[in-house]
Amino acid sequence: MASTTATDPIAIAQALIRCRSVTPEEGGALAYLEALLAGAGFSVERPMFADPATYAVENLFATIGSGGPHFVFAGHTDVVPAGDEAGWTHPPFAGEIANGRLYGRGAVDMKGSVAAFAAAALDFLRGGGLRRGTLSFLITGDEEGQAVNGTARLLRWAADRGHRFDACVVGEPTSVQALGDAIKVGRRGSLSGTIEVTGKQGHVAYPERADNPVPRLVKLLAALTAEKLDAGSERFQPSNLEVVSVDVGNAAFNVIPARATAKFNIRFNDRWTYPTLTRWVEARLDGAGAGAYRLTYEPMTSDAFLTQSDTVIGAISAAIRSVTGKTPALSTGGGTSDARFIKDYCPVVEFGPVGTTMHQVDENIPVEELRALTRIYAKLLELAYPHQ
Repeated sequence: MASTTATDPIAIAQALIRCRSVTPEEGGALAYLEALLAGAGFSVERPMFADPATYAVENLFATIGSGGPHFVFAGHTDVVPAGDEAGWTHPPFAGEIANGRLYGRGAVDMKGSVAAFAAAALDFLRGGGLRRGTLSFLITGDEEGQAVNGTARLLRWAADRGHRFDACVVGEPTSVQALGDAIKVGRRGSLSGTIEVTGKQGHVAYPERADNPVPRLVKLLAALTAEKLDAGSERFQPSNLEVVSVDVGNAAFNVIPARATAKFNIRFNDRWTYPTLTRWVEARLDGAGAGAYRLTYEPMTSDAFLTQSDTVIGAISAAIRSVTGKTPALSTGGGTSDARFIKDYCPVVEFGPVGTTMHQVDENIPVEELRALTRIYAKLLELAYPHQ
């Protein structure tokens, strides 16, 4: 079966971009996908998850076929805010095409990939490509936000209903300079924490009557940042700790504050786990000689992971070579993604367009790049379901 793109991925991407699905708003994007996939024979469900501490999130799970192999495409239709829309050359939710490029929030991250895979899947099914096995879409509306009621809960929901996945591709923008030059086969872990030091408010002219928490917080931060965590590992870049916020909530020059806080994030490689890293953090803080402090960690922490499945890595690499002639680099760089949840259920790799403009004003993707991405996904489906 040849890799064709009779279904227009550009039209699908435009329709998705025109949905104002800024996290956690669904904005019509999942409804559009539901209609598109249901029309092709998919069974589509739209579970919504919520809890008292977080906002409600709509999700989509669409499946067709039965038995194995069970291949799943994962992604998200939520996008980051557009910011000042007057600063955009082309409106962020218009899906306009100019000079061969499709403009709009989510064009790269990642409505373009969702559109490309949908087009590839529809053509694959129309050509009779799925005679055995199962193909699914796992799409969330909460990847750009808290990531609490999105993919993590959707995976548990699917598993509770008996779904077992054999392989997954996430459509995150992984290409660096040209489509197909890199795929993600792992990610560093992420740990976020807040340090709080409590003192006593007072007048700066009478420091003996106050207790300034700022110098103690400075000591704690100096202890955390004095040394590098590591020099990297065989497949991962070095871990790094970044202080991202220091705050005392004090607008006056003549008042010693009563409280000082700092927030930090650590992106860590496979030399660390959550327990070993938290022990390192607490040992550094305890050894700073800064007195009492309060340390809290954010709940959404993820460990580093590395996919080593030759089957899924080989299939996506072969699909890329067949369309672009490139052999992709196997990368573990960058931030986190929902692959950190999926790796607990099946082997997962990430592959998508060049990410140069994601989250920027005038986010855009070349139309021909989106068509080529669709051809790669179409070839991947051929390889995922051989001897059909």
